[in-house]
Amino acid sequence: MEFASWHISTLANSYGVFFITELDMQFFLTSCVCVCVCVCQNASYLQRPDPDLPICVEQTVLVWFPLAFLWLCAPWHFANLCKKSAKAPLSKLYICKQVVAGLLLLTAIAELALTLGEDYGPSSDSTAQNHPAVLYTNPVLFAVSWIVVMLCQEYVRRRPRAVDSGSLFVFWLLQVVCAVFQFQSLLRDEEIADLPRFCLFYISYGLQLIALVLSAIADVSPEVKRISQMVRKNPEARATFLSRITFNWFNSMVIKGYKRPLVQEDMWDLNEKDSTQAFCQGFEEVMAKELIKARCSLQKKQNKRKTKRPNTDRSTHNKKKKKKKDSESEYPNSWLVPTIAKTSKAVLLESAFYKLIQDLLSFASPQLLKLMISFTQDKSSHAWTGYLYAVLLLVVAFLQSVILQQYFQRCFILGMKVRTSLMAAVYKKALVVSNDSRKESTAGEIVNLMSADAQRFNDVTNFIHLLWSCPLQIILAIAFLWIELGPSVLAGLLVMVLMVPINGWLATKSRGFQMENMKFKDKRMKIINDILNGIKVLKYYAWESSFEAQVQEIREKELKVMRKFAYLSSVSTFIFSCAPAIVSLATFAVFVSVSPDNILDAEKAFTSISLFNILRFPLAMFPQLISIMVQTAVSKKRLEKFLSGDDLDTMAITRDDSHSAAVSMTDVIILFSVSLDIKPGRLVAVVGAVGSGKTSLISALLGELHSLKGRINIKGSVAFVPQQAWIQNATVMDNILFGSNLDEERYRSVVDACALGPDLDLLPGRDQTEIGEKGINLSGGQKQRVSLARAVYSSADVYLLDDPLSAVDSHVGKHLFERVIGPKGLLKDKTRILVTHGISFLPYVDEIVVLVNGVVSEVGSYDGLRASKGAFSEFLETYGKEESSNANESDFEQIEMLPEGLEPQADGSPEDIVSSTLKRENSFMRLRKNSSVRSKKDSGDKKGQRLIEKETMETGRVKFSVYLQYLRSMGWCFITWSFLFYFIQNVAFIGQNLWLSDWTEDSVEYFNTTYPNHIRDMRIGVFGALGMAQGFLVFLGTILLADGSISASRTLHTSLLSNILKVPMVFFDTTPSGRIVNRFAKDIFTVDEIIPMSFRTCILCLLGVLGTLFVICLATPIFTAVVVPMAVIYYFVQRFYVATSRQLRRLDSVSRSPIYSHFGETVSGISVIRAYGHQQRFLKQNEDTIDQNLKSVYPWIVSNRWLAMRLEFLGNLVVFFSALFAVISRDSLNSGLVGLSISYALNVTQTLNWLVRMTSELETNIVAVERVREYAEIKNEAPWITSNRPPDDWPTAGNIHFENYKVRYRPELELILHGITCDIQSTEKIGIVGRTGAGKSSLTNCLFRIIEASEGQILVDGIDISTLGLHDLRSRLTIIPQDPVLFSGTLRMNLDPFEKFSDEEIWSVLELAHLKDYVRGLPTGLQHEVSEGGENLSVGQRQLLCLARALLRKSRILILDEATAAVDLETDDLIQNTIRTEFSHCTVLTIAHRLNTILDSSRVMVLDSGKIVEFDSPSVLLNNKQGHFYAMAKDAGIRGGETSKPTDISTDL
Repeated sequence: MEFASWHISTLANSYGVFFITELDMQFFLTSCVCVCVCVCQNASYLQRPDPDLPICVEQTVLVWFPLAFLWLCAPWHFANLCKKSAKAPLSKLYICKQVVAGLLLLTAIAELALTLGEDYGPSSDSTAQNHPAVLYTNPVLFAVSWIVVMLCQEYVRRRPRAVDSGSLFVFWLLQVVCAVFQFQSLLRDEEIADLPRFCLFYISYGLQLIALVLSAIADVSPEVKRISQMVRKNPEARATFLSRITFNWFNSMVIKGYKRPLVQEDMWDLNEKDSTQAFCQGFEEVMAKELIKARCSLQKKQNKRKTKRPNTDRSTHNKKKKKKKDSESEYPNSWLVPTIAKTSKAVLLESAFYKLIQDLLSFASPQLLKLMISFTQDKSSHAWTGYLYAVLLLVVAFLQSVILQQYFQRCFILGMKVRTSLMAAVYKKALVVSNDSRKESTAGEIVNLMSADAQRFNDVTNFIHLLWSCPLQIILAIAFLWIELGPSVLAGLLVMVLMVPINGWLATKSRGFQMENMKFKDKRMKIINDILNGIKVLKYYAWESSFEAQVQEIREKELKVMRKFAYLSSVSTFIFSCAPAIVSLATFAVFVSVSPDNILDAEKAFTSISLFNILRFPLAMFPQLISIMVQTAVSKKRLEKFLSGDDLDTMAITRDDSHSAAVSMTDVIILFSVSLDIKPGRLVAVVGAVGSGKTSLISALLGELHSLKGRINIKGSVAFVPQQAWIQNATVMDNILFGSNLDEERYRSVVDACALGPDLDLLPGRDQTEIGEKGINLSGGQKQRVSLARAVYSSADVYLLDDPLSAVDSHVGKHLFERVIGPKGLLKDKTRILVTHGISFLPYVDEIVVLVNGVVSEVGSYDGLRASKGAFSEFLETYGKEESSNANESDFEQIEMLPEGLEPQADGSPEDIVSSTLKRENSFMRLRKNSSVRSKKDSGDKKGQRLIEKETMETGRVKFSVYLQYLRSMGWCFITWSFLFYFIQNVAFIGQNLWLSDWTEDSVEYFNTTYPNHIRDMRIGVFGALGMAQGFLVFLGTILLADGSISASRTLHTSLLSNILKVPMVFFDTTPSGRIVNRFAKDIFTVDEIIPMSFRTCILCLLGVLGTLFVICLATPIFTAVVVPMAVIYYFVQRFYVATSRQLRRLDSVSRSPIYSHFGETVSGISVIRAYGHQQRFLKQNEDTIDQNLKSVYPWIVSNRWLAMRLEFLGNLVVFFSALFAVISRDSLNSGLVGLSISYALNVTQTLNWLVRMTSELETNIVAVERVREYAEIKNEAPWITSNRPPDDWPTAGNIHFENYKVRYRPELELILHGITCDIQSTEKIGIVGRTGAGKSSLTNCLFRIIEASEGQILVDGIDISTLGLHDLRSRLTIIPQDPVLFSGTLRMNLDPFEKFSDEEIWSVLELAHLKDYVRGLPTGLQHEVSEGGENLSVGQRQLLCLARALLRKSRILILDEATAAVDLETDDLIQNTIRTEFSHCTVLTIAHRLNTILDSSRVMVLDSGKIVEFDSPSVLLNNKQGHFYAMAKDAGIRGGETSKPTDISTDL
């Protein structure tokens, strides 16, 4: 001790003055020397059972280290302190913190004063040696530091919304921990040598403890408190540093999720920095700059290419190749990645720093393990050394956990932001992209950019740092292994390197299988889509079994590829399982073989195994990362191509108000040159034949069509009504207001003028009724009127109306013209351009523009054009007798308005007919029936009504029966054997490690003696054999599990498909097809690929964790005492997490759908949105929709970090206790078992984490089985075939007898057919008429038993059809539906899916259907591929094909659902002639929407409200002037069997 104190004094005197006069690094370096000398001279301090640190270390290093940390952090605080910021009010906590810092400053000053007083004061002893310099420097350093602390605390107060400082908390923690050593040293001294300093130290230590506690409390500003009370504020904003690094702030969400299933309303609002708008703003700014650079570089490349034209003598092959390459790079590229990098460089750098620290820390554990093993080997070392190592293992592991989770948190949040930015950018681009660029991508492809490609970037961002981290980890691991085993490590490394190409080959093959699998998936989904779109036709024709067979055939091919892929994955798993064993075997075998002196001891073996375990991760991840990068490169190209496409030319339309004309076109080239001037307030009609350029003219006026030259000027704002009404999935009112403010009076007048009042009365929630996807619960006419109402309400200056009257009934058309568009309508003072085919309106317009082949042929008034005998006059001559201009105006004005649901439908248009078929009746009519039983008051009170309910989302735990069903689908045999193989593999793994542990004991047994070769060989052989056995067992287990999962996939898909085809039609009318498609796409994909993987990983992780606990308990039996409480904690953490995570995943799925729905809706209505100039509103809506999704994505990311922190802490405790118990019982343990138990424990953290994650994944994904089961158990319609089979030639005559026939859609609803009784004789031709909702379609649906009878019966040739199987019935009747549905596949398949007929028979019906010449002209004839929905055929050709189907069936009963409503006159004529000749021997029932088609019928049946009100020949009915039929005929312009003055010609002019 004397020597030590002398040494300190000498050193202090040597350097003291120097420090006080000049504070520089020299002193710190000298001080380090001092410390080293102190440690060397005072080794005796540590070489004893109760160690202590030298006083010089306690008073220098342990004092300066925390202060150095504070001073390093201070500049950042000071830099921000200088910035001007709004001062926050002084809180009590802030005052307390500053008071404590002030008191600490006083203690530092007091200590300095005491030292000065003792050295230089009046009572000082001049002969005595002065105090060492450290007693001057430390108080000075402390005094300055406490001032720095006070300034830092002031900065925290000024920082907006800051609650604490992480750096200050860490400083106080370091300060308190470092001072503990001095604290215990002072207590150890038997007598207090220096009372004043003793007192000052303990006062200071007490204040530091208080400061530490205060720094851990959140100082929430009143502003943050106020915001939190106003909204569901994320508690992260109020969380302290400690809460942020442990994710404790998330506890409230987890507890809530455990108590009850979370719903969207429970989600917190996003932090401002995480919102879509915040991140996208920066992203778009950077993107704009990068895009400009990329365009410039592309321009340079193109200029260079022009100057270097390829020589003419080059081969054409090279030219083609070059041309292809050129076309691929004809857009700016390589700008997206720099954009993302620049936008998020701060987060990337921060996360890279965390990753670096974590990588370095991961190598500390093997070194500590090595020290631990050497400690157990050296029985003479002091026990405290072991305890120190155990604590260090815990501290290192805890630091690693904290840093790793912070790294992951930042990466995943960044991934989320990148995905969000790309989705928002794609949406924004879709709003402004030019028509030419838009044609390059279909709506589906753009949705894919938003979903799949953006998700790829999300995934790659999560792991981007592995690009440099993996090589770094590999290099460090090899370096440490070299230190342990020398050059022998190269053998293991060689094995690892050899495995890379094998894995690469396997990955390539796997990708090939995946691509093949995706093709089959696409093919299968295409047919499923076809089935769902044409389900009604399939049911009519009884073709379900044929299409089921087609789907099953493709599914079998898909499963075959899946089996190949699964077997290949099993090989990959085999290699991956064998890899660690082979690598360690190769390394250890070479190590013990190269020299007899090399004996494997526990230190070398288990340190190496720990290092090999670290090495496994980067080697496994690197190929995967490269694969992800390759996929992302493809996505990058696709996104760059779309996002760099040309925007719509906003300057194409000028808005010069000084122009005299409201709309002016000068030499504008559309198809040909067009010039046009329209004066303000005029009503101009545009007419012309199909393809004459009417719609192109409107598109040009909207700026949608790129004109090569010329100028278009429009004065004022524009409103646009498209030909196909675009309706949003929102309430009726929202559709009409379209973002404008509500003006009650104007709104009511618009609703009234657009004849929507009666329709609203029919809807359950009036104008608050939600309109379904694409306006599913409105008829075509209603949709068009809502679209018109939207335009009228917008109060624009110029109205572009693209044939809005063709979709509505003639009466409604008159009303709309009179009240809205015409000379006395609401828009009478506005400029209106009306494209129309209805010649009845032309006498009332101011001007008519006639287009012929894209050229303005004539412009003038109605009378003037008629008189000129030009093109317009010819049209009128060709297409019927037009109304004279002096038409009876009183008739025109006195039309009694009826709601569309009650209008006579004599002259309805194709659009309306479509909506009055089954879908309309089953959805809209059901609503009507529902509402009819309610009182007016009741329906008025209802805020809104949903036609299509929100998709049911399962809540709570998944029922055990769902797991059982999946296991049953797999087969118990597969499961039992695979589990057995996995279990034996785990036993082999434990056996291998126990063998290694035993092997290491040889180093003790054969110490200083020659190691026998036969023992060495036996050790290597058994070790290798156990390793290979594991690989084979895993291989067998995986193959069996793969077979089981494929069996489950087959069973579940088959049950789903066969059930969906057997469910009643009403199910398809009330369920969006997207939902059903989702079951076949996403849910079956989950069953095919995700569940088997989760299931396998769960089994392996569970066995891994149990194995680890077994080995630790085997080594240190006392560990069993800890297992039970830890298992309880683990169970609760797992249950809390799974309940919350599962529900967050469900909320994510549910909230993601509206993003794509809204996008699809936007793309289909893009021209309307642009016309009204509502792009910004839709952008905002898109941001809000994405934010809604992020509200569940963000908590899900945090929930994973929350779980990882808690599980890793549990894992760290396992490590700590295994090390601690090894220290306690080291006398009874050999070093091999210690190494084994701790190296196992080091791995348990990851396995525990995976087990919970996979359990949650499995529980989340098993929901897919639940969803599939839900649709596989829907109640079926009647059986397809029953024991009561009709004769083969039935029906022979075609007599139909209805007897008191009553029908309702569902038991709780009212009747739709009220006791129909009638007889239809063989070969009679019956016309069925009646307004919408009268029951026309229901009557034919009853014949096919689409709807079942609630009372009464139908007899066909004396057989009650309800006793027959549906297929027996439907296959003997024939229908030509009103909308011609074709399926993807060959023409032959569309005519004869069961291949019953010969080619000759098919050619003969094609000839009768007037299609033979067309089909003969096709290159592949009958094998011609029909595209989806028959889009590569015209409507007329499709309808003729449907006629050919009917001719092929040769049935005695034919139903025509107004088969010619949607075709041109020529096709109509062909069909009518064929029907008259070829079906003359049949009973024909025709549902008429145009009366002139049924005037030659034997009899006409008039239906009203589900009853037959008239049933007689047309001539008799026309003579009954009080009858319904007469009223309809009069309305349609039919007088006594003749047609005169038609009110509407539905043929295109």
